[in-house]
Amino acid sequence: MNLFDMTGRVGVVTGAAQGMGKAMATAWAEAGADVVIVDRNAEGLEVTASDIRALGRRAVPFTCDLADLSQIDLLWATVDAEFGRVDCVGNVAGDARAGAPETASIADLQFTLQCLVVSKFYMCQHAGKRMLAQGKGSIINIGSLASVSALGRGHAFYSMGMGAVVQMTRELSTEWASGGVRVNAILPAQVVNPGLQQRMDADPNLAGRFLSGIPAGRLGTPSDIKGLSIFLASDASPWITGAIIPMDGGNLAMNGGGSVRPPVKRHD
Repeated sequence: MNLFDMTGRVGVVTGAAQGMGKAMATAWAEAGADVVIVDRNAEGLEVTASDIRALGRRAVPFTCDLADLSQIDLLWATVDAEFGRVDCVGNVAGDARAGAPETASIADLQFTLQCLVVSKFYMCQHAGKRMLAQGKGSIINIGSLASVSALGRGHAFYSMGMGAVVQMTRELSTEWASGGVRVNAILPAQVVNPGLQQRMDADPNLAGRFLSGIPAGRLGTPSDIKGLSIFLASDASPWITGAIIPMDGGNLAMNGGGSVRPPVKRHD
């Protein structure tokens, strides 16, 4: 189990006020790491920080809008001042705007690419410089199954951005592997968070549409990312880089015309 021990390491996680970002930051703290947690939601960050401190680890909340690159500069100045190093980064946060592609505005496209691609790259660039100087580090980009298959319903900009995140991950992993820096991506399917829950509440058919493509028979929960994020950030995965890993209950594996078997009865 020492392979998964992150004691003495420093992580940075964006989108840490809730959802998968909070789950990743908490998981790293449970494994022994101290964490700089980043989000626009200051109140939510304080809750995450309290949870991490209750585990006996340091939590440094940093409230910022990652679409503003100058605020990312300030974030990394804080990381340097507080810890002087970084061992793992979780690029979770990223906003997108939806709309029918024939009428959606170019301003919404530019906003989406700024949030999903430019800001994530800038986070990777900052992290990569520091990790290359150390000779070691792990970056985890959160993408989406929308990077490899279409969602429809006005999500073209989101899918375009997530496709760029996947290719960025491959490119950076190739550029930095010889310097000891690993870059991987996790592609979740539908993970329940407040925003998704609101959409499902507004459309009574949406949850069933999602579940029809998930052989595991349930939507994702933020905690589903915890084990995978520890694995990728720790010494348990030293030769894994450039990996694009679905976290989807079997969604990507299932053919669009496939169907799910009824649950198998267990005989204990």
